[in-house]
Amino acid sequence: MRAVPYLLSLPALLLFAGVVVIPLAMTVVLTFHDWGQYKGIEPVFILKNWQEVFGDPYYAEMFGRTFRIALIVTVLTALLGAPEAYILNRMKSPWRGLFLLVILGPLLISVVARTLGWALLFGGNSGLVNKALMSVGLISAPIPFMFTETGMVVALVHVLMPYMVLAVWAALQRLDPQVENAAVALGAGPLTVLCRIVLPQAMPGILSGAVIVFALAASAFATPAIIGGRRLKVASTLAYDEFLNTLNWPLGAVVAVLLLLALVLIVVGANRLVERRYAQVFG
Repeated sequence: MRAVPYLLSLPALLLFAGVVVIPLAMTVVLTFHDWGQYKGIEPVFILKNWQEVFGDPYYAEMFGRTFRIALIVTVLTALLGAPEAYILNRMKSPWRGLFLLVILGPLLISVVARTLGWALLFGGNSGLVNKALMSVGLISAPIPFMFTETGMVVALVHVLMPYMVLAVWAALQRLDPQVENAAVALGAGPLTVLCRIVLPQAMPGILSGAVIVFALAASAFATPAIIGGRRLKVASTLAYDEFLNTLNWPLGAVVAVLLLLALVLIVVGANRLVERRYAQVFG
């Protein structure tokens, strides 16, 4: 009888091994193969690809840009998404359902379509965004959005904002509004209520959302490919170019494996810290 749960989970485990474990193992093995312009991929065990990635500052710049953009996107989504989730939590029906639909609506649209929309809004110096900013006097000269980190950050924040809002909103479900009312009745000001009652309750959701947003931003491909183009590469677009443009699959595999390992270490480490700090919440 003890073997029954394992037998029942065996089909799922085999499917997981077939679509995840085996392809990842083959990608890792591919990183140790050789490649040439005319000879193609040679199944020999070498460390040349790893040495090239670790020895060339170009790849360090790509990974640095990737995680820098992901960190900025995470901070901005937390600053904008946490207040939005708090306001959503305080709303009454039917307004809460309506605005929740507005927040979740973008998730029903393809990331490519949303990013192309931002590309049209940016549109170089004559784009709608620059025209609007100059018309209200916020800027005196057009801001370059396309093929810049600024444009990439703006588009990624819009794409990933729902994940932060939902994570914080789920955490705020535990917050009893009567606690805030009691604090106000005892003489606490709005800032004290926000810092001493609301923020500690929302912090687990903010940290959980930050882990999700950071991982998705660092591994995003469509948005950096459209907004950044070939001028401003990140790790995901670099791996894509190595695989499909230069056809150097072993080198592209190294970039992909390093990005995966870095994300796994960062996400697992951050998740452990969050769960340890807020063990009662996640317990």
